[in-house]
Amino acid sequence: MTQPAAELPPEWQKPPSETERAPVSVLPFLRALIESGGSDLHCKVGSPPRIRVDGRLRRLEADVLTGKDTEHMVHEVLRSDLVASFDATNEADFAYAMEGVGRFRVNAFRQRGTSGLVFRAVSVGAIALTELELPEAVAPLALEPRGLVLVTGPTGSGKTTTLSGMVDYINQNREVHVVTIEDPIEVVHNDKLAMINQREVHVDTEDFATAMRAAMRQDPDVILVGEMRDQETVRAAISASETGHFVMSTLHTVDAEETITRIIDFFPPHEQAQVRLSLAGSLRGILCQRLVPKAHGDGRAVAMEICVNTGRVAEAIADPEKTSTIGQLVSEGSYYGMQTFDQHLTRLFSDGQITLDAALASSTNPHDLIVELRRLGLVQ
Repeated sequence: MTQPAAELPPEWQKPPSETERAPVSVLPFLRALIESGGSDLHCKVGSPPRIRVDGRLRRLEADVLTGKDTEHMVHEVLRSDLVASFDATNEADFAYAMEGVGRFRVNAFRQRGTSGLVFRAVSVGAIALTELELPEAVAPLALEPRGLVLVTGPTGSGKTTTLSGMVDYINQNREVHVVTIEDPIEVVHNDKLAMINQREVHVDTEDFATAMRAAMRQDPDVILVGEMRDQETVRAAISASETGHFVMSTLHTVDAEETITRIIDFFPPHEQAQVRLSLAGSLRGILCQRLVPKAHGDGRAVAMEICVNTGRVAEAIADPEKTSTIGQLVSEGSYYGMQTFDQHLTRLFSDGQITLDAALASSTNPHDLIVELRRLGLVQ
């Protein structure tokens, strides 16, 4: 007896002929992303669109996308001034706003000869710092009159949301001039107490380093650098923080110790001693964050390591032999508002916000975390 053919998974099924229907618009999928509370929309040939909700990719109930679909989507959202660049380089980063729906950070690219897109939903306005459920030590760091504060973590860990919340907090509490340099602009700020000018790389300025040099002639009090990507930008950020400005930026590092090491490694060996001294004097704090699924499946909680630059931390930054002690100093610095990831995860678990499995999956040292939880009587 002949066995019936097994049905292929959707992603293996042959997509419909591109002549069978008109190309689809990306706009309904962006609307679905926002309505579902998702963070990202992925559009790829040979697969239905997928959205990331609470860290997981989920398929939308839609047809498998064709090459004609994704090519249409690219030109539906791509700015006219980026078309030639996209055709030449096969990739583009830009912001896109959909009226009545939201703003998105977009990366368009080509893979295997077809177009693909990833949209990241960003806030139309900043989420207030008080609504982000961040540790109390974050607000005082946002109001530092001068120096350098870094927000770090992997892609998708909420760095932009934290930074925009800090800018909004400054906007509500200080009469200052804020200059942001972003690629692209994700959160648009309206003036409150502060005056805020937002510059977009490749649109308003050539690159981060050029914008940093120009910012020093724009009478800024606060400078936000979207990302410190190269030695020149890092040098300019440190220099600005040493000359009476408050500078905020991001790095893709996992903890405070790695953040210091990464900054030092931007520079050649013969400059590193001076960079260490400059950083030890100008740094105010490092906020390293990860997003952890909440216990009841409704969103994600922020787990944060906070390093405040006390005298002992500054000494550890300046002396390469002591840099490895930064983690220990953070764990012992609760008086100054410092905490490690594991200390924060312990509190989140104790409060019932996250599960044990989620805490262990996000922990820097899962074995040490379980030992601490047992010591506190929170687990058997």
